[in-house]
Amino acid sequence: MSDQPSDSSAPLRFRRWEQRTEVPLFVASLFFLLGYAVRVLVPDHTQPWRDLGMALVVGTWLLFAADYAVRIRLSGQGLRYLHTHWLDTVVLVLPLLRPLRLIRVYTAVQRQRERPRLSLYARVISYAGMTALLLGFSAALAVYDQERVAPGATIRTFGDAAWWACATLTTVGYGDVAPVTPSGRTIAVGLMVCGLALLGAVTGSFSSWLVQVFTREDEKRPPERG
Repeated sequence: MSDQPSDSSAPLRFRRWEQRTEVPLFVASLFFLLGYAVRVLVPDHTQPWRDLGMALVVGTWLLFAADYAVRIRLSGQGLRYLHTHWLDTVVLVLPLLRPLRLIRVYTAVQRQRERPRLSLYARVISYAGMTALLLGFSAALAVYDQERVAPGATIRTFGDAAWWACATLTTVGYGDVAPVTPSGRTIAVGLMVCGLALLGAVTGSFSSWLVQVFTREDEKRPPERG
């Protein structure tokens, strides 16, 4: 995931590496999320599940780090890669944000086809929906991990965290449960920003689709006689 797409000036090996690893790395990110969920949700005394969860988290993160190192080498940019692809660096530090790579995964898959199978509006809504689902689940896990033992916390169960994530993503914000720790509030701010962006994308796409539908209907309507 980068803030600028690869173009013809990028080394050929770098672009090939991106295309070949995008889908496997997304699958690895799901295993990372699974391992993190096991670490957070499984009771402390439960073995060997917690050890298995930690092994998944560490193993997949090492895979992400190895991919990041290969990308730096193949890009030919050296340390400048950290600046030109700063979102890759953020995702490496915060692996729970890797669901944002969904759009890159879709692009990598569609490069092997002649044309997209879904319309633009269907793609926007599908991407926004899947991203909201994965981000909401990730944020609920992270907030629950930070808040469950904090003094004065209102998020005591994962159910509370999931309810809070839904309310935050949809920008409803009931306020019945809210994070009280600095790290929990930082996660909340990030989820608010993502929620506004996703809601705006879906609303704008749906509105544009409605305009096109009504425009086509008007064009099909016979002209009125004076």
